[in-house]
Amino acid sequence: MDDNLYISTDKDRLDLALIHDFLSTGSTWAKGIPLSTVRRSIDHSLCFGGYVSTGQVAFARVISDFATFANLVDVFVLPSHRGKGYGKRVVDAVMAHPDLQGLRRFTLATFDAHDLYARHGFTAPHRPETLMEIYQPGIYQSAQS
Repeated sequence: MDDNLYISTDKDRLDLALIHDFLSTGSTWAKGIPLSTVRRSIDHSLCFGGYVSTGQVAFARVISDFATFANLVDVFVLPSHRGKGYGKRVVDAVMAHPDLQGLRRFTLATFDAHDLYARHGFTAPHRPETLMEIYQPGIYQSAQS
């Protein structure tokens, strides 16, 4: 693990172009997302940037009312910086943030990082039959047509 990772919630430090590029071209969940949508999502979320001397290398975003509920989204580490423990450290910072303590429900969706989140107590929904969603995975591609 590289101890030179610095994590900040200062939105002024975020590299919006890097975040947009990763989400729109490198993610499986937000392909084609417009820059204006990324900007608006950051404006209305608690964001965590992970930085090394070369600049931003990681990101996570939390949507919350800071009293009862939070949803962790858009967690990534740039491919060239993976395997150094950065993802774990960013999630550690999210889970330790003072505004995210004592929540009744903290959710996330993951395709392949279950072990990363399980170490923080995340499990499959206790009563999945009570959960519903509107899921539009191709929304950004169809919006560009």
